[in-house]
Amino acid sequence: AFAKIPKADLDKVLADKAMLTKILTYHVVGQKLTPKQLESGSFDTLPKGKVNTMGSGESYMVNDASNVVCGNVKTANANAYIVDTVLIPK
Repeated sequence: AFAKIPKADLDKVLADKAMLTKILTYHVVGQKLTPKQLESGSFDTLPKGKVNTMGSGESYMVNDASNVVCGNVKTANANAYIVDTVLIPK
């Protein structure tokens, strides 16, 4: 996902730890989500933002901009969904 960001923009984000933290935590919601919940959902993110999801089967999208390319990956304390585009907080 980060490969899609122009190098100059990525360099700016990487140099600004506060912005990088805001972007990364925007990808995190405070609950475990199942694929069923992603079909048509709206979820609060850690920095008090919101992400919207839609889809079904094996095709899900976040904020009408990012495709879930690998989903429901179990970790010690979460279910991870990998997206193909960096989500930028508004």
